[in-house]
Amino acid sequence: MGSQEMVMDAKDIDRTITRMTHRILEIHKGAAGLTLIGIQTRGVFLARRIQEKIQAIEGTQVEAGDMDITLYRDDWTRISHHPVVQATDILFSVDEREIILVDDVLFTGRTTRAAMDAIMDFGRPARIELAVLVDRGHRELPIQADYVGRFIETRRSETINVFFQEHDEADQVLIARRTS
Repeated sequence: MGSQEMVMDAKDIDRTITRMTHRILEIHKGAAGLTLIGIQTRGVFLARRIQEKIQAIEGTQVEAGDMDITLYRDDWTRISHHPVVQATDILFSVDEREIILVDDVLFTGRTTRAAMDAIMDFGRPARIELAVLVDRGHRELPIQADYVGRFIETRRSETINVFFQEHDEADQVLIARRTS
């Protein structure tokens, strides 16, 4: 058994996504040429929310896609002998695009590495950046996010759980702690 602590509620998440979106637009000097790709599952919902905020701020609809990286992971056989593969929905060329990969949590960097490998199978983008709602540290690979909503210091034994209304019926970020 364990305990959970809420570290972000719905208002915190919304403010954080708004701030991230403004930072993306500031760095890119607008939305021209931007493409968002959400990593299944919750990165997809985060990407859609960033896309909606860009639309509201800039009046521009940026292209967005969804990507499942399950079979690109270097540890998928350890996770399950029957992995659940979700949809990859990229209906545009990634060639010469400014791609922003979007995920809910950055931990070891392995998901991001797998997502970059998957994108390369679709073409050659001009640039790949990373946006995450939560960076919890503990990298195993030399990967860092370009846009971070919140840095939350964790122990390796803890878990960050992100919940979005679209999938989980609530917006919140929890730290789950195991108790012995």
